[in-house]
Amino acid sequence: MGVKRTVVYGIPNCDTVKKARTWLQAHGVAFEFHDFKKAGLTASIVNGWLADVPLEVLLNRRGTTWRALPDEAKAAAETQQGAVALMVEKPSIVKRPVVVVDGRVISVGFSPDEYAARYA
Repeated sequence: MGVKRTVVYGIPNCDTVKKARTWLQAHGVAFEFHDFKKAGLTASIVNGWLADVPLEVLLNRRGTTWRALPDEAKAAAETQQGAVALMVEKPSIVKRPVVVVDGRVISVGFSPDEYAARYA
């Protein structure tokens, strides 16, 4: 099996992203970091993720970004197309981190136990 390409998508100052990156580094997992505040997100990236994880997992409806949205934006996010557009416009609404290995989402968020099981 060849070397897998791991990309961690997130925001550098997010505590959960920091924990995930620290865990990966401590366990010798090589990865690239994609800061989606600086490098952005595209609809094709988000739609690709949605082939692997449900919208309910990817769209963070509990964060401050979601709570600050006007009702019209929340209503638009009820459709996949509207939710994707919202995540592209406001990437901080994506649950973080999104870990992609060889083009497939393997996890959203961070759990030491889940990471240990995936990278054992």
